[in-house]
Amino acid sequence: MRNIFLLLTFLTVSICYPQANTEVLLFDLNTSNGKFELSNMKNISNNEGYDNQPSFVDNNTIVYAGSRNGQTDIVKYNISYDSKIFINYTDGGEFTPLKIPNKNEVSAVRLDKDGKQRLYNYNPRNGKSTEIIKDLVVAYYTWFDQNTVVSAVIEDKNLNLYVTNLKNGRSRKYATNVGRSFHKIPNTNLVSFISKKDKNNWQIKSLNPITGATKLIANTMQDVEDICWLNNKTLLSGKNSMLYKLTLKKDNNWKQIADLKSKGIKKITRLTTNAASNKLLIAGDIDATPTPKDDVSNPKDTSKEKELEKAKIEAIVQKQLDAYNAKDIDAFMATYSKDIKLYNYPNELRTEGKDQMRKSYKVWFDNSRELRAYIKNRMVIGNKVIDEEQITVNGQIFNSVAIYEVENGLISKVTFIQ
Repeated sequence: MRNIFLLLTFLTVSICYPQANTEVLLFDLNTSNGKFELSNMKNISNNEGYDNQPSFVDNNTIVYAGSRNGQTDIVKYNISYDSKIFINYTDGGEFTPLKIPNKNEVSAVRLDKDGKQRLYNYNPRNGKSTEIIKDLVVAYYTWFDQNTVVSAVIEDKNLNLYVTNLKNGRSRKYATNVGRSFHKIPNTNLVSFISKKDKNNWQIKSLNPITGATKLIANTMQDVEDICWLNNKTLLSGKNSMLYKLTLKKDNNWKQIADLKSKGIKKITRLTTNAASNKLLIAGDIDATPTPKDDVSNPKDTSKEKELEKAKIEAIVQKQLDAYNAKDIDAFMATYSKDIKLYNYPNELRTEGKDQMRKSYKVWFDNSRELRAYIKNRMVIGNKVIDEEQITVNGQIFNSVAIYEVENGLISKVTFIQ
């Protein structure tokens, strides 16, 4: 019961409750010639509920914690294709997804329904997860390298900083009363963290995970603990709708560089840049119905009506995928139109009509001991959703491409490419 209490205190209350309807926003960022310009704002989550804690996998891929069916799971977003997929299928909720250095894997803190909270890695090809640190209740973390995790661990109602060597399995405590913001400082062998030992004066400090040496970098703004590094000299932070920067050895204090209220952002809760420092992710509370003058998206972008329609098209395909993995035949068939047609590429008709399709999939569900469809890549073009799928059934793995066509809110045609 003690672990469950601490879990609810640090995750449910501190993260989910006050930020229950957050969104993830992507900006183009221009810092050339001393300027700081944000443009082409895009709401990449566009989803009711908790969507937060974004990070860049690379300059074209983002992961974040997103809401699905009342649960928080890992979402992967492709910038070029403007498409997103969920990459895990656990019973617990996933938070703080990050790419593991030098591996094609993602890590996340998982909160299971029985109260267990641990750090796991996830294989993006099949969604399988493995526990990374078995004996610590990790709340927040970052990677120093592929074998070293720097984390905030829940102990006696506090968050304490640990460094864990995954090769030998040893963990060592280096600081107490820390915050949730951990970042590898670019082009250094240091990690930054927030010290809250002085509750009236929070500080940004650096840690050398190899030697354990710590050093004061700067003070945070009052009661603000979320920062990110633009480069190894400049930090970004947000307070309410305001975006600030602090350049070390140049700025005497945090300087306001943008007011995002006009962009519909009420409160910034997380922020991060990509390695090239030309894109910025901001998570936070946004106005539910921003006025037209507050729209800062590129005029070449599709209209809000088309964006909403695209989200609905993707949602019905995702809903059928979730029902497929649950082997729920009623929920699965509810996503298809009455005269649904299934084809083998290019035009070989497999089944026509809901009744025929239900019979074949009912047999398939009933005879599959282990069934899991995992989406490796997804594109949404017009009314079509193109999924590259990996299907595991009874210990065998199959790969295929499915092209879903959606009409009037239901899937009307599917073409399979084996």
